[in-house]
Amino acid sequence: MQRPQGFAKIIIVLTTITAAVMELLDTTIVNVALNQIAGNLGATIEDIAWVITSYAIANVIIIPMTGFLGEYFGRKNYYLGSMILFGIASYFCGMSDSLWELVFWRFIQGIGGGALLSTSQAILFDAFEVKDRPTASGFFGMGIILGPSLGPVLGGYLVDNYEWNDIFYVNIPVCILASILTIVFIDRKEGEGQHRKSMKIDYIGIALLAVGIGNLQYILEKGESESWFESRTINTMAGLCAIGLIGFIWRELTTEHPVINLKIFKNKVFAMSTIFNLVSGFGLFTSVFIYPIMVQRINGLSSTETGLSLMFPTLLGVLFFPMIAKYLSLGGKPIPVMGVGICIFIIFGFIGGSATPEMGRWDFFPMHLLRMMGVAMLQMPLINQAVAGLQPAEYPAGIALSNMIRQLGGAFGIAVANNYATHRAAQHRTDLLANIQVENPLFQQRIQGLTQNMMQKTGDFVRSGEAAYRQLDAMVNKQAYYLAYLDTFRLVSILFLCILPFLWLLRTPRKTKAEIEKIMKASEEAH
Repeated sequence: MQRPQGFAKIIIVLTTITAAVMELLDTTIVNVALNQIAGNLGATIEDIAWVITSYAIANVIIIPMTGFLGEYFGRKNYYLGSMILFGIASYFCGMSDSLWELVFWRFIQGIGGGALLSTSQAILFDAFEVKDRPTASGFFGMGIILGPSLGPVLGGYLVDNYEWNDIFYVNIPVCILASILTIVFIDRKEGEGQHRKSMKIDYIGIALLAVGIGNLQYILEKGESESWFESRTINTMAGLCAIGLIGFIWRELTTEHPVINLKIFKNKVFAMSTIFNLVSGFGLFTSVFIYPIMVQRINGLSSTETGLSLMFPTLLGVLFFPMIAKYLSLGGKPIPVMGVGICIFIIFGFIGGSATPEMGRWDFFPMHLLRMMGVAMLQMPLINQAVAGLQPAEYPAGIALSNMIRQLGGAFGIAVANNYATHRAAQHRTDLLANIQVENPLFQQRIQGLTQNMMQKTGDFVRSGEAAYRQLDAMVNKQAYYLAYLDTFRLVSILFLCILPFLWLLRTPRKTKAEIEKIMKASEEAH
């Protein structure tokens, strides 16, 4: 296959990165608009969470199947169709006038969006020679970071200045432009889609995957709000998840025509890379999840201010991606780079765990710039390393599984962070209340000050005393949650500390010149 050159190559890079950014952006852009959507549609905050959950469930179901679906329909056709589906679903999301209508179209949007991530990566890799794949990894890594980070910024701006519907309408012109560029500039692979009649669809495997992964994502998204395994619904979902995943693994390892090639896990480097992908997803999504909650509840930042505090270090931080890509393309070793990235992430977590309630938007800039450096140095080599030990024919399955694991790592991280912060807040509240003694002169002084302040506002002596105790209780709760958020940042550092000693397992065996030439030839034939 003739690889694109010059202007065509630039357009392919821009198109695929934009598609990946758009898909990942939609995983976080809705977060800052939930209150407005709930009020407009007359839904409860608990029910409105389905707007996020349905998209995430569709994503993790479709992502691992993108390799098979791309081969069945033809990669260009599948990519273009998914782009159009994403745009149509975005339009109907904005037009929805009931909660469950919006949830349905968000699910359809997730099906279209899930294909954009892995297929964009595969198309981007095809645009580069094998020796230049680290450069492609660098470009794709920029998209992975920009999407989740820019979502709250764009969402906050649109919600504060326009209508909540616009967070969906903004996708439509991007989809139209990307579709036109796909038709004009992205070539079909030789023979793609021509073997459809001879291909057998593993309907049982697809059904088991949907049951297993779909229920797992539901448990991670809704477990905290439904008290985890105290809920009959969660227990039912857990049983279905176990049946689906065990049945899926057994099915894919025994059938002659699996929808996902799980046998690539026999490759030690790929198997270990999935663990690091899980942890990197945990770190990336958890840090972006816990930070906005902390600074809005504790530091008093608005949604727009919170988004801006993430945007500027993110835009500056993406400059590290082409630098690292250049280093790797010149033969630099990826493992030391990943090691430095993990160490930086460890430092970031402990710095986040030392934040104070008085810090403003710009005070967090160095901390988030450090996070971006860590993500770039970890994520970018990992994208390339995940498929380094695979054969070219195994790339689609490897890319799809890596992206799914990263998404699950993010969902797992958010669920763990939410649960951990809640339990730590309860423990800190108990500890703080234990230190409050009625006989303590400082306590009496604080209560008297609060009571007098309330009397000046209301003129009611009796109720002012009760209000003072309620105000003190609110202060204790705020302090408890503040300490819990700091603990959650430290938890991210501890997790990265745990995986650091296993980094050496990602080393790929040194290949001879003849082996390298054989792989490059096979890659050319596969593409």
